[in-house]
Amino acid sequence: MDEYIPIYLMDIKIAIEELESYFDGYPMRYEVFVKDGLRRCAVERKTEIMGEAINRILKIDRNFPLPHAKEIINTRNRIIHGYDSVQPEFLWGLVIRHIPTLKEDVDKILKNLGV
Repeated sequence: MDEYIPIYLMDIKIAIEELESYFDGYPMRYEVFVKDGLRRCAVERKTEIMGEAINRILKIDRNFPLPHAKEIINTRNRIIHGYDSVQPEFLWGLVIRHIPTLKEDVDKILKNLGV
């Protein structure tokens, strides 16, 4: 395995953990999140980092076994290139559903790598 893959996986893990910390003690309700520009920006930025790290992994090993890797890269691209079409509902879905799943997948891979 390429030496950079575990580094990129750790970048994803750190981005997720930082994002989670932004929601410690936060009322996890969409109607609060929709009015919270700072947290929405944080979700966008951390998603960009996660997507870029996955993109780099796939450039090294296009068959790397990370579920939904292409979808995550597409999400990153949507945020960067289609910034004007990114709605709070979309970001909230990332926070509630997709990022926790990504965390589980990355943790499992890192554990299997002994990291």
